[in-house]
Amino acid sequence: MAEKKCPLEWQNIDYKNTELLKQYLTKFGKIIPRYYSWVSLKNQKKLAKEIKRARIMALIPFIKRFDPNYEG
Repeated sequence: MAEKKCPLEWQNIDYKNTELLKQYLTKFGKIIPRYYSWVSLKNQKKLAKEIKRARIMALIPFIKRFDPNYEG
């Protein structure tokens, strides 16, 4: 069985890169766990830290309201 690689291996994880951070949030605003996203432990910790930092800076919301008609 082939070993999976971390998708964030060579990417710069930064709180200003909101498009990257939003890929690792659920539709309710929770951080996606490692076993779904295949992110390494080191990068998952960085990702969580930067998501929390972006939330504090109001770049991404803390929670999202669920709207079944929303296409986002």
